[in-house]
Amino acid sequence: MSPVLAGVLQLLALIAALGLAYRPLGEYMARVYSSDKHLRVEKWIYKGIGANPNAEMRWPAYLRSVLAFSAVSVLFLYLLQRVQGSLPGSLGFRSIDPDQAFNTAASFVANTNWQSYYGEQAMGHVVQTAGLAVQNFVSAAVGIAVAVALVRGFARSRTGELGNFWSDLVRGTVRILIPIAVIGALVLVACGAIQNFSGIHSVGQFMGGSQQWNGGAVASQEAIKELGTNGGGYFNANSAHPFENPNGFTNLFEVFLILVIPFALTRTFGRMVGSLKQGYAILATMAAIWIGFTALMMWTEFHHGGPAFDIAGGAMEGKENRFGVGGSSIFAVATTLTSTGAVDSFHSSFTGFGGGITMLGMQLGEIAPGGTGSGLYGMLIMAIIAVFIAGLMVGRTPEYLGKKIGTREIKFAACYILITPALVLVFTALAMALPTPPNSMLNSGAHGFSEILYAYTSGANNNGSAFAGLSADTQWFNTTIGLAMLLGRFLPMVFVLALAGSLAEQRPVPATAGTLRTEKPLFTGLLVGTILIIAGLTYFPALALGPLAEGLAS
Repeated sequence: MSPVLAGVLQLLALIAALGLAYRPLGEYMARVYSSDKHLRVEKWIYKGIGANPNAEMRWPAYLRSVLAFSAVSVLFLYLLQRVQGSLPGSLGFRSIDPDQAFNTAASFVANTNWQSYYGEQAMGHVVQTAGLAVQNFVSAAVGIAVAVALVRGFARSRTGELGNFWSDLVRGTVRILIPIAVIGALVLVACGAIQNFSGIHSVGQFMGGSQQWNGGAVASQEAIKELGTNGGGYFNANSAHPFENPNGFTNLFEVFLILVIPFALTRTFGRMVGSLKQGYAILATMAAIWIGFTALMMWTEFHHGGPAFDIAGGAMEGKENRFGVGGSSIFAVATTLTSTGAVDSFHSSFTGFGGGITMLGMQLGEIAPGGTGSGLYGMLIMAIIAVFIAGLMVGRTPEYLGKKIGTREIKFAACYILITPALVLVFTALAMALPTPPNSMLNSGAHGFSEILYAYTSGANNNGSAFAGLSADTQWFNTTIGLAMLLGRFLPMVFVLALAGSLAEQRPVPATAGTLRTEKPLFTGLLVGTILIIAGLTYFPALALGPLAEGLAS
């Protein structure tokens, strides 16, 4: 079987698996967030944290709860790392330095999981499980909660109430993420991923010395790392490491975990707003971009550019033989079109255009299908922008899902789409202009610039992957990327929740003959075009200096 055919068959199998899970999971999540009943374990949690799950919140209260919970999470994770050297199960590792502890705490709480350290050489079992793994669950649940709040803004009328954050957080964790993650971990263990709490041990003799490995609760963390679109690996090699990702089947299974909730949330959205066709339109937009990017990545990486490519069957530099070009291309696109950041190959070793595709996937806003929750609310913001553009074309007040998109709503949407590009471009410009940060670049020229552009694109978009040539464990990069991650995560949420509150206060507008049919293929095409144009106009100059220049020169 040719490598190209193998890659295409993997993609088709993945689409089939996602199709089978789409309806039952989407319907289940809609029931979870629409139910007025609480499980016994959930009641215990509410009692423990002193929350009233039945108290409805307006958007300022919902936002305060999100920020308060996240601030406490950052502080707890920071302190846990700072005292690691005194904790049992630390494997003899010292406490983490202040700048790196801040960067890591911001990273995992912001659902970014950017790692400027070697996991197997820095983090003990307690920090990995009680700190990082816990944040993999709750940071994903926060993203889903904010998305559900926005959906309620469309579904409700003449009220500013968006639900209860604490109830949404706990339900998302207990009823959705934990059960699926348990099943995912069992599958990974059955396929060869490790799951233990062993210490450091030596393996064999290599060039006069022994190689050392430490064990860990890898399979359980790997499952939620992918399911919650987190991405932080137990080992520095991430999902290229055989302890995390043993074979071709687990590679495809991990991609399935990355994509299943973000895609299924479109069904949840359709059910909660009372129109499954609206959910299908959002799904079609996400799927069109994802399949298009995957096909383009495969073509780029399979393209034969010389004898070495001919012999290897594609651009194999930086890729695992276990997965090949096809599996690596599918994984790379899935992880950068979502906020995952996990890698089974090294994006810095992709072809110039291939590296550019991973970067552009993040710069679209990671909305195809995006992160758990963040992908859906990001796509709905883009839908509002598309409706506004269509309204300008026909001279009619734009409407979406029966809600008027007025001056206030479009300002919130515009602020949302401007925040992340501003963070990326400003921090990249500062890093290139100052004398010290460029010293961290492994390469010069276009590829070196791409390393820094990729780092801030990844941080501000809450992705977490990297062009591995950049030495990011410096005070400058730990601090600035940490700030980019926090601002890129929580500032957009401010405008999402404000928009949700504004929409929930409106009275529904009846559809007329002049209403834009947002469930039709025409709107899907308009939405795809809007997304590509906005990202292209925003980032094209920077991309032209980096991956495009490198690709054209090769």
